[in-house]
Amino acid sequence: MKCASVAIIGRPSSGKSTLLNTICESKVSITSPTPHTTRNAIRGIYTDSRGQLIFTDTPGYHLSEKKFQKKMQDITVASLEETDAVLYMLDATRKPGDEEDSITYMLSGLSVPVVCCINKKDILTDNEIELATEYLKKNMPGRQILVASAMKDEGVDEILIELFKHAPEGELLYDENTWTDQNLEFRISEIIREKAMNSVTAEIPYAIMVEVSDLEYNEAEQKVWIRAFITVERDSQKGIMVGKGGENIKKIRIASFKDIKKIFPGSKLELDLRVRVNGKWKSNDMILSKVFAETNT
Repeated sequence: MKCASVAIIGRPSSGKSTLLNTICESKVSITSPTPHTTRNAIRGIYTDSRGQLIFTDTPGYHLSEKKFQKKMQDITVASLEETDAVLYMLDATRKPGDEEDSITYMLSGLSVPVVCCINKKDILTDNEIELATEYLKKNMPGRQILVASAMKDEGVDEILIELFKHAPEGELLYDENTWTDQNLEFRISEIIREKAMNSVTAEIPYAIMVEVSDLEYNEAEQKVWIRAFITVERDSQKGIMVGKGGENIKKIRIASFKDIKKIFPGSKLELDLRVRVNGKWKSNDMILSKVFAETNT
């Protein structure tokens, strides 16, 4: 058997989370058209007859000196320190820039195998694929280059084949039926954040934080009660998040309820969602320590 940890790295919106969900055939990491959706190192676990790959979906690598963005950079860099292989996702619909150059420079110095994947094959032109391939050959010489579509599940098997080639022999670290090691509160808060982000537009998704404040499970009565807070930065954002007559928060609750219910099959679920304002949460070290805390127990 083989067992390896694999860090997935790439610029924001390169398809890292979509790929992880496709591989694990489950909702491991939330997705949104909004860049920087992933804020933590999210682990997804894939197991088959060949062995086990433990993927870490990292925040999109973005150059910025802001405290919030620096935290996400640190998480991405830290994920490279103790990994057996790296899967580098490149979105060829955008021309490589300083961020891409920074990523390739960082990866070129690694001693572990790096597999390069040009993603979004389903919407790329032949010219875009050719230019991306030339860029990777120049900046990542000697590394395997694959082309895939995480959204359409095309080329994903080839990615797994290549990663298993580099995986060392070893016993499984997780039960073969396990697909993530995220703790319960984190999984719930991420589901709510995804629905909240996808319900609004403009800059508001970047201002959203979700925290599960109460989680009660009555095993005897098969009842689950959850209270969670959606935090935004301004009163105007709160108004949009709640919506006229509470229409938007109701929409978020219904969408969240549907996915959270899958975590508690057969149980009666009650979900209490509230919206509050904290204009300084992105610069508050205590809050950031919670936002970027370990996602597994």
